[in-house]
Amino acid sequence: QVHVLESGGGLVQPGRSLRLSCVASGMFFSINRMGWYRQAPGKERELVATIINGGTTDYRDSVKGRFTISRGNAKNTVYLQMNNLKPEDTAVYYCNAVDSRRYSFWGQGTQVTVSS
Repeated sequence: QVHVLESGGGLVQPGRSLRLSCVASGMFFSINRMGWYRQAPGKERELVATIINGGTTDYRDSVKGRFTISRGNAKNTVYLQMNNLKPEDTAVYYCNAVDSRRYSFWGQGTQVTVSS
């Protein structure tokens, strides 16, 4: 059974940093892409950043220059370094893993709150 587990969320002041981590376990097929999405109250889930095999990354415009997505040495891990956080970054952050069959797996989410 596949498990996707996020960690690293919390409450921070504007301008500070957080690092989110995600591990996908139990995957029989290789992982082609991992990414981070977020959902704020009353809003739809939105893409934050993705990284595919080979290292190509993609970011939503509002986080470019502030967030960095990276894969661990173990290819079932992904990180999101978030710098210069803003109140509008407040959301539940979800990790996503897509395997070679294009099956998509989601974690339960981790809360990030940016507030003074």
